[in-house]
Amino acid sequence: MRRIDTGIIEQKIYEMARHAGVNLTRPCAEALDKACASERGAAAKFGLETILKNAQTAHDMQMPICQDTGMAVVIMEIGQEVYLEGKLLRDAVNDGVRRAYADGYFRKSVCDPITRVNTADNTPAVLHTEIVAGDGIAITYLPKGFGSENMSRLYMLKPAQGTEGIISAIVETVRLAGSRPCPPVYVGVGIGGSFDTCAFLAKKAITRDVGTHNAREDIAGIEREALKRINALGIGCQGFHGDVTALGVSCEWAPTHIAGLPVAVNIQCHCVRCEKETI
Repeated sequence: MRRIDTGIIEQKIYEMARHAGVNLTRPCAEALDKACASERGAAAKFGLETILKNAQTAHDMQMPICQDTGMAVVIMEIGQEVYLEGKLLRDAVNDGVRRAYADGYFRKSVCDPITRVNTADNTPAVLHTEIVAGDGIAITYLPKGFGSENMSRLYMLKPAQGTEGIISAIVETVRLAGSRPCPPVYVGVGIGGSFDTCAFLAKKAITRDVGTHNAREDIAGIEREALKRINALGIGCQGFHGDVTALGVSCEWAPTHIAGLPVAVNIQCHCVRCEKETI
């Protein structure tokens, strides 16, 4: 049994949130650079050049890389040999987010869904916990902007629609979104499970590094074919029409009921900000 004070988690969340707010992930930056080099459309290429310049300026000046500094999403894989002590885990996470958003001068975007009154500190964070083997904690921090989140969709397909139905749902989601999620987008897909679990799988999918593929070859095939069809749409960077509408498609899966085929598509804008740490 390993004892971990949640104060350590709070500080880790603070550091991850501060870093994520001003930095693209390295794989995202590399994908954008590659897209810029290959883009043939003049307007789309200009858009990609501007995005890359903005990312460098944000890093150099330690300023928010986007005005939408996101709703904090935290995924924790907690080893079952861990004993947490100190304040409640949720309180530790929220305190870390609260401090980071104040010190980083990040926009506070969280509000009551009905009254629309802002909580004024970007809390509560969205917290997902999973119990795994071991005596450590793996933390993933994702500040999720809602220009892209609002373009996400969930489908309850018929089993007979199969792989083609899954790919069509992914492509349709991006097509209907158009320029609104600030493309080139990164597409996370959850396949299987139930209504709720496939949405969580889609969220986990966008925490994967851009350009990676699922270990299952048939799932990886869905990723590759969906990306090919999305980029054939010609939406391009910021909707300026071009070759690169998506930087990547990542799929996660889970077994499902014999009568269903749930598919969730979670859209991430070009500004992929995701931090991963282990305690």
